Amino acid sequence: MPETSGNKDKRTKGTGLGLALVSALAFGGSGVAAKPLIEAGLDPLHVVWLRVAGAALVMLPVAWRHRALVRTRPALLAGYGLLAVAGVQACYFAAISRIPVGVALLVEYLAPALVLGWVRFVQRRPVTRAAALGVVLAVGGLACVVEVWAGLSFDALGLLLALGAACCQVGYFILSDQGGDAGAEAPSPLGVIAHGLLAGAVLLTFVARPWTMDFSVLTGRADMGGTSVAAWLLLAWIVLLATVLAYVTGVLSVRRLSPQVAVVVACLEAVVATVLAWVLLGEHLSAPQLFGGAVVLVGAFVAQTTAPAAAPSEPIASGGPPTAAAERELSARADGV
Repeated sequence: MPETSGNKDKRTKGTGLGLALVSALAFGGSGVAAKPLIEAGLDPLHVVWLRVAGAALVMLPVAWRHRALVRTRPALLAGYGLLAVAGVQACYFAAISRIPVGVALLVEYLAPALVLGWVRFVQRRPVTRAAALGVVLAVGGLACVVEVWAGLSFDALGLLLALGAACCQVGYFILSDQGGDAGAEAPSPLGVIAHGLLAGAVLLTFVARPWTMDFSVLTGRADMGGTSVAAWLLLAWIVLLATVLAYVTGVLSVRRLSPQVAVVVACLEAVVATVLAWVLLGEHLSAPQLFGGAVVLVGAFVAQTTAPAAAPSEPIASGGPPTAAAERELSARADGV
């Protein structure tokens, strides 16, 4: 019996949600693995450089296989490396050097609201009430998770840097959606990730100056919640799980959902990070944090119940009436394909 369009759409959306959850879990574990390395003597920026450079090395064969992208989509690759990789990391770590981590994290996760603004006012596509409600719930829940009231201190530059991280995260979701349309010319998501990591590693090299790093820390051991763990094992966790797996599943999820839905589900990263810190590092959760985590989950559930809004009836590039093929493509995107 042939599969109906509705069943196919549901399966695609379910796969996208599963990938988004895996991405949030993977990204959320980065801080738990990075903190013991930092406490062992590594500079935070050096940990970021090791993370991105290591992931770029792992993805190097993929980048070589898709080397044609450098010629056909140079702007996309440069933007992904600058915003989705280097920009988010550099701005966030610079922000937490001036303002509390919880405040920086909350400002960074204003990204869902910014994505909705991009979709509504730049792409001129309608935004569903479910998506908007999901954003409100997610941001409110995050405020409880990070206990933003516990460490408020106004630092204009720090807040601007955190807002810069949020804007770069918006770039990650928007760029991840580029080329997701059906067609032979759609760039490979793995190729985009591989080249983006390479570009990000090059950019971060000038910021982190890895030649000043104490590499001997990586040959020793680090303390994770009272347990001695090999430093190289933590680095492998950061590179393979928190970066390679996180970026790959994240990009694939955006292409099966939509930026405005995937970015709300990604808010679970903060909840995952907090829970893992509780389990592995002994950082206990308060009642407001538990409540906030539940609110974030509700917000993500509400947001994912909506399908991406259809694009405008007239293509922006041509300015003329859509062709039959274009109408079919727009219909498929509206269904979340």
